Amino acid sequence: MKILVGYDGSNVAKEALRLACRHAQAFGASVEIVTSMESGSEGEQNAIDDAERGLDWARTLFEEKGVACKTHLLIRGMSPGEDLVQFAREHQVDEIVVGVKRRSKVEKILMGSTAQYVVLQAHCPVVSVK
Repeated sequence: MKILVGYDGSNVAKEALRLACRHAQAFGASVEIVTSMESGSEGEQNAIDDAERGLDWARTLFEEKGVACKTHLLIRGMSPGEDLVQFAREHQVDEIVVGVKRRSKVEKILMGSTAQYVVLQAHCPVVSVK
């Protein structure tokens, strides 16, 4: 079994990591930890460095529990939701775990919701954490 967890450094993403770790332990699964950025120009190097540090930190959580995991920083010009769904298909993921941030209805309309996109478009079960 393979579990994908979307990670952006937020508190809900950290909760998603913890749940993915518990699921991986229970099912003998491996975990793919994914951070998605829409762009990665030289001017955004600090954001890229921060994302890589966050992924390194996340990897240690799984290593401490003896759970096999890989980290991925995706900069493919897609929205994070699209990126996670496509990555899940490409890597034949069996479950996706995402954090859900509280947003107003207006924010969801204007900016969309990564978790909502993943829930509606993924080919596999999606677990949301708040």
